[in-house]
Amino acid sequence: MLNKQIITSLFTTVALSIASYSAIATPLEKQQAEKLGLEISTQAKQRDIGWVDNTSDMLMLLRNKQGQESTREIKTKTLELLDDGDKSLTIFNKPRDVKGTSFLSFSHAVGNDDQWLYLPSLKRVKRISSRNKSGPFMGSEFSFEDLSSFELEKYSYNYLGDEQINGLDSFMVEQFPVDENSGYTKRIVWLDKVEYRVQKIDFYDRKNSLLKTLTYNDYKQYLSKYWRADSALMVNHQNGKSTELKWDNYAFKTGLSDSDFNRNTLKRAR
Repeated sequence: MLNKQIITSLFTTVALSIASYSAIATPLEKQQAEKLGLEISTQAKQRDIGWVDNTSDMLMLLRNKQGQESTREIKTKTLELLDDGDKSLTIFNKPRDVKGTSFLSFSHAVGNDDQWLYLPSLKRVKRISSRNKSGPFMGSEFSFEDLSSFELEKYSYNYLGDEQINGLDSFMVEQFPVDENSGYTKRIVWLDKVEYRVQKIDFYDRKNSLLKTLTYNDYKQYLSKYWRADSALMVNHQNGKSTELKWDNYAFKTGLSDSDFNRNTLKRAR
C-alpha cells in the first residue's frame, strides 16, 4: 500500500522524471509510458494530501435527454485518511421525496470499498454490493464507483501524451481499474501541467466504448494549497442524460473524526 511516507519519497523524483520524458519527441516505449503515467498520478495525489477533513454544500442538477431538470440540495462531509482511502458522508436535504437519504462510503486503496445507503422511506440501511457499484447513484449519471476517493493502487497507468484542455497544457493519462467489478475498462484523465488538477475524465464501459465525460470548472484554492472545483458536469453519451454538481461553502479542518462516519450516523445525519 502506498501510504503518505512512500508517496512523499516518490514526490522528490517525479517532477524531474516528468520533465525529462516530456522532452522526448519520439513515442515512449510501453514501460516508460506506464511509469510516467504512474508518476503524473502520484504527483497529483501528493499535492492533495494534508487537508484533514472538509464539508461543503452541493447542488445536484439532473437533466434528461429532453433537457428537463430536477434539483437536489446536498450536504457533504469527508474525512482524509493517510493510510487508506477517505471516508465520506453525503446527506440529501431537498426535495422532500429524498430528504433524509444519506450515503456513507469508506474508500480503500486495496480491496472493495464499503458503501451503505440509508433510505428513510424504508427506514433501513442498504449495503451496496461491490458487484453493483457500477449502478447509478440516486438517479444521477454518477455511479457508486465514481464516489470513491482516488487511490493510486486502484489503477494501472499509461501516459498518452500532452493536450490542451480548458485552455491549459495538460497531461493525458490512461487509468485501468484493477478491480474486476469495475464498470469501466479504463478512464482517460487530463491533468493540467502546472497544478495537476483534473480537468476532464472520459469513462469507457465494459465494451470499451465511450460512456461518459466528466469536466471540472472554476477551480479555487483553499488553505493556500488545495484546489477544489466550483462545478462539475457528467455527460452520458449513450443515454443523453447529464448531471451537474455545484459546490459552495467549503470548509476544511472542521474537527470531524471517525465517530462522524459510521452506520449509526446514517439515520441521524443532518
